[in-house]
Amino acid sequence: MLRLSNTVTLAEWEIELNPIRAQGAGGQNVNKVASAIHLRFDIQRSSLPPFYKERLLAFNDQRISQEGVIIIKAQRFRTQEKNRDDALQRLAELIQAATHEQRARRPTRPTRSARRKRVDSKTRKGKTKALRGKVPPSGH
Repeated sequence: MLRLSNTVTLAEWEIELNPIRAQGAGGQNVNKVASAIHLRFDIQRSSLPPFYKERLLAFNDQRISQEGVIIIKAQRFRTQEKNRDDALQRLAELIQAATHEQRARRPTRPTRSARRKRVDSKTRKGKTKALRGKVPPSGH
């Protein structure tokens, strides 16, 4: 069972975990042992509340397929148990990120002193750059 919040949990039957062989370096062990985990979670068939489903399906993430299936491949660790925990943790983080409410941005204006400081620094920089011009030849 995967707990997402105080009220929302996912049952084990909703999450499909398949052991697969990991890619990349790892010597002889990587060729023999299926230590990576391939997680599949069908959003539509899950017991998530409708609000969660809507937010997840609208969420722009490459791990969510067109059919509404979350696919996570965990192969960070050498043991299957750690990769399983990692995959479940990443699923929970993805669901929580999709349901996180973004606060509305209130437009603000720079203060009068901030505007004055900006203009003063521009003037100072301009004077410094004006000194970098060619030196006129002296006529003795």
